[in-house]
Parts: sequence; structure tokens; C-alpha cells
Amino acid sequence: MPDDMVEAHINGVRNAVAAGWRVLERGGAALDAVEEAVVIMEDDETFDAGRGSFLNRDGKVQLDALIMEGATLRAGGVGCVERLRNPVRAARKILSESPHVYFVSEGAERFAVEHGCELCRNEDLIIPREIERLRQYQAEANSQGKDLFAPAVSHDTVGAVALDGDGNIAAATSTGGTLNKAPGRLGDSSLIGCGCYANNESAAVSTTGWGEPIMKLVLAKWTADRIAAGNMPEWAAQEAMNYLQQRVNGHGGIIVLNTEGKFGIAHNTPRMAWAYKTTETQDAGVERGQ
Repeated sequence: MPDDMVEAHINGVRNAVAAGWRVLERGGAALDAVEEAVVIMEDDETFDAGRGSFLNRDGKVQLDALIMEGATLRAGGVGCVERLRNPVRAARKILSESPHVYFVSEGAERFAVEHGCELCRNEDLIIPREIERLRQYQAEANSQGKDLFAPAVSHDTVGAVALDGDGNIAAATSTGGTLNKAPGRLGDSSLIGCGCYANNESAAVSTTGWGEPIMKLVLAKWTADRIAAGNMPEWAAQEAMNYLQQRVNGHGGIIVLNTEGKFGIAHNTPRMAWAYKTTETQDAGVERGQ
């Protein structure tokens, strides 16, 4: 989180967790809860998801998202979409209404329209802050060889995990990817087992950070497998961050939740915004944007 946006990030995850909790409080499913939580963050220009996302090398917004249900292992994902304000909504439509798991680019947008989602112009997703951020980055990269993947560079992917009253878990992750990325680049966020995973027999997981190293380790599934083997989410989350850094010199953050309501939150970056709410606390599903 940049120094001047810490409060905005904290407020954003608080609003997201409140939206997810309202679903659970009225007896709703974990799947619905994570969708609603992520929509709040996609609509919040603070984060790298939906409107306000980082721009790619050509100055466009390209979005990725995945949502997954732990009880059935059903999942829906979209990649490189340019005209959807809430890609997690389209991902949910794929999970619920398609035999497929994943759609990309124009095919994803066509599926979304056919199933009730509205398209917008790519320009509607771009804000002045990100135009200037891209301009400044490209100028500095040309003159100084700036490292796009330094730990202090914001990535701001958003995600949520939740456990409902029926004992089912779910996870969702949404992102605009990395600043100045090559057009068509796909990160970890929308790939099953990399940036998002949910299985009632292990855990629900969502990650943020530098996508390429996370993909190489299939980190969300790696973490869930540790929990299936008997480890606690708190330990597994920290081990995942250690593994990420030691094996591939990666950085990011992770949120993890099992069907017993035990959760873990960890990051190896300077900061990560997160919020949680349980029946036992006033502040708690789980969300964050790094």
C-alpha cells in the first residue's frame, strides 16, 4: 500500500468484509459472500481490480478473476477482459451456468452478456491516477531500469474467503494485474490453485502479489495441501510466504480459511490490508489488497 493510501485500503477491506458478512448473517452461502465482498473492492478505485486498475503497456485495463466453491469444486474464471466492471460476477456466472471453467478475452465478454452481465467501455475503467502512474513508471523504467516487481511496488489484487453456516467454504480473487504488463499477460489470480482455491477437504485460499512466482509454485493449492495434511492455516500461510521467497524470490500475501473456521493471514511485503469477521469478534470471511 502506498503511504498516502493506507486509510483508503483499510476502509475498503472493512466495507468488503461487511458486505460478505451480511450474506452469511442471513444464512447465505460462502460462495455468495465472497462474490459480494470482491464486488465491493472491484468497485473501489483504491484497489487493482475493476475501475481504477493498473494499466497495461498499451494504457488499457485488462482484468482477471476466479471464484471457487469448496463443497463441489465448481469454479469459474475470466482472463484478459476489458469491458466488465465486475469480472467476479462473470466468473460466478461461469461457475453456475456453464459446463466450462474458464473463458478469456472476447469469449468471456460474450458469455457474460449472454448471461445477463452488462459491458462497459474500457475507458470507463481508467482513472487519471493510473494514467499518471503508468506515464511515470514508463519514464523511470526507460531512464533508470526500474524494477516492476520490487516488494515495495503495489500489486493490490483483491480476494475473499468465507465459511458459511452449512460448513462450506469458498474463495474469490480479482485483479487488474501488474502495472505496465504486456497486453494479454495472465497472472495467478484467475488460475485455479495459483491465486485462488477452495476445497472443503482442505481450505479456501486467496493470494496477492507478484503473479509469476506464485504461478510457478501453484501456491494456493500448495497451501491447501498443507492444511489437508493436518497443519493449521496460520502456520500454512506463513510457510507459504517463506516458500515463495526462498524458492523463487517471490513476494506477496495470502489469506487461508478451513472448514473449522481457523484462518491464517501472512505476507512478506511491507504492508497488506486485510479484515476478518467471525461470530466471536466485532471485526472480522477475510479480505485484503496488498
